[in-house]
Amino acid sequence: MMNQPLILASGSEIRAEMLQNAGIALEIQPARVDEHAIKSALLAERAQPRDVADALAEAKARRVSLKNQDRLVLGADQVLDFQGQILDKPETLNQAHKQLIMLRSKSHNLFSAAVLFENGQPVWRHIGRATLTMRDFSDDFLDKYIQKNGDNLFTTVGGYKIEEQGVQLFSSIKGDYFSILGLPLLEFLAILRQKGYCNE
Repeated sequence: MMNQPLILASGSEIRAEMLQNAGIALEIQPARVDEHAIKSALLAERAQPRDVADALAEAKARRVSLKNQDRLVLGADQVLDFQGQILDKPETLNQAHKQLIMLRSKSHNLFSAAVLFENGQPVWRHIGRATLTMRDFSDDFLDKYIQKNGDNLFTTVGGYKIEEQGVQLFSSIKGDYFSILGLPLLEFLAILRQKGYCNE
């Protein structure tokens, strides 16, 4: 098993890029799970945002692990919590605009969950948390930001990427950079070293 690449049960390009840049051999198998149904059920039970992120990450890893029980499978998910409300990835430019107006001048939390499966069972999990505060940007700046980034806004919760122009939306960021991108990378690399995937 240790000679086989890690399976990433996510279609996220940035998560794959982070792992590959860290020197991790990777195979990508996006999990087909009904995220909306899982999220809706948990919210109906008044689950906390961090628990929603954890459950979604586990569901992805479990689904892919069922077909690859002899492999290490990583599931990951990220949830944006704004004053107790979970915001999803915007689906239209108008929705992205409304979300960013709502977040302007205020703070929100990002929870990035990762769950590792081995032999069809969860063997490690971690939830990273970051608090981000948006500045009081002008309407003109926002209009130009949305026009320039277009469909790129639909790929991330909150409609921004701090590794790109989205960083200009913020006045303060507290938390692990990798977790903000969608994966608590340092903690994950530590468990991989324990399992012999990385050099000590």
